[in-house]
Amino acid sequence: MVNALGRSGYCAVFLLLLMNNSAANNLPDFTVLVEKNSDAVVNVSTTQKVNQQLSALAPGFEFPENSPYGDLLKHFFGQQGQMPRQREARSLGSGFIISSDGYLLTNHHVVNNADEIIVRLQDRRELKAQLVGSDERTDVALLKIEADHLPVVKFGSSKNLKVGEWVFAIGSPFGFDSSVTAGIVSAKRRNLPQENYVPFIQTDVAINPGNSGGPLFNLEGEVVGINSQIYSRSGGFMGLSFAIPIDVALNVSKQLKNSGHVVRGWLGVRIQNVTRELAESFDMEKPYGALVSQVIVDSPAEKAGLKVGDIIVAFNGEIVNRSSSLPPLVGSADIKRVAKLEIIRNKKNKTVTVKLEKLPEDELANSKVIAKPKANSALGITVINLTKKMREKLEIQQDGVVVKAVGNGVALRAGIRVGDIVMQFAGKDIKNTEHFKKLVDGMSEGKYFSALINRQGNPIFFALKK
Repeated sequence: MVNALGRSGYCAVFLLLLMNNSAANNLPDFTVLVEKNSDAVVNVSTTQKVNQQLSALAPGFEFPENSPYGDLLKHFFGQQGQMPRQREARSLGSGFIISSDGYLLTNHHVVNNADEIIVRLQDRRELKAQLVGSDERTDVALLKIEADHLPVVKFGSSKNLKVGEWVFAIGSPFGFDSSVTAGIVSAKRRNLPQENYVPFIQTDVAINPGNSGGPLFNLEGEVVGINSQIYSRSGGFMGLSFAIPIDVALNVSKQLKNSGHVVRGWLGVRIQNVTRELAESFDMEKPYGALVSQVIVDSPAEKAGLKVGDIIVAFNGEIVNRSSSLPPLVGSADIKRVAKLEIIRNKKNKTVTVKLEKLPEDELANSKVIAKPKANSALGITVINLTKKMREKLEIQQDGVVVKAVGNGVALRAGIRVGDIVMQFAGKDIKNTEHFKKLVDGMSEGKYFSALINRQGNPIFFALKK
């Protein structure tokens, strides 16, 4: 066999083995990092008392009609023999110690509505935890246990993370303590549905139920995020995990510790993405920014002079690539300082300064709108004027036209529906059907124009092209 392989064959095999060993040596070794940090990671378990109606009667048994004892039985057993009873619901998650005197971080959803929180340390001690504060919008909770000289994690900065960088997690998936999983940063500043104030870190680190609230580490052994959510169709890990940036979590935990609640900045606008078609209608080279479709009365935005149709492209020097990028920037901004917005208005760049205010509990509660949608007609739709009675009923302050019929044509392809109210076209407020027809007739062939529509109280921009 030696002769058959030959010297050149052995050299090739040797080089192949050398290359494989070299590649293996370039992979990260997590052993030292895990040993240094695992003691600061804890198991968080909760119990919650849940009321439950249990039948006190045999299956299929019903109270006999007209029975002299019917009322008596119902008094003791309920309408159909239902007896109230409490049961204990249990949940499991992870957390990590941030100070040697017993403060630790986890997720809001891990401890939400818990009657009792138990923290199990790596040395097997189990301690009751006090909930210092919890913030649903960022899914961050701060706990306190009575203990001293505890091991703590080291903090990094999620802003310095790079896509493709190695990261690893320690937690208790399905109750298996101190489980370690690793992967890379898949993306940054991800925005998830109903999560407007967190620019999530996306990774492919294996995260499962029980990992929630646990730390995400970089290769320096620094915490860069809190593992919070997964995207899954099965309930298990499918390669998409999301972590709360540690910069966001620390800001929230500081406020929770100092005041028990979180204060966020409020601008007072409704926004939407700038599509390729809308970008063309605004003469933008590429689609980016947050398009203002509504301004709230008496809001910081109104006081600063922001208008419907403005496109916010930067906030305090941070580029706004998508509309979803703006809420986290505004929410985390210091409301004691004046914020600077870079906007595009009427196809020109402009700088606007605004004094942010505290985000109301319901930022749209009892609010009226400063500007709302406008109308269109000769695009395959039939429109009528908004009457005073219509405006009062719909709480619309300005003129516009109502879409009464939609036929085949530009408007149908764009997604405009019967009942939509066209409030603005090509940047112009609609006065009436004649004004609207004049604007539509002035459309150039092959060019996109924007239309602001009020649909059931929600302002939406559409891009239309002949």
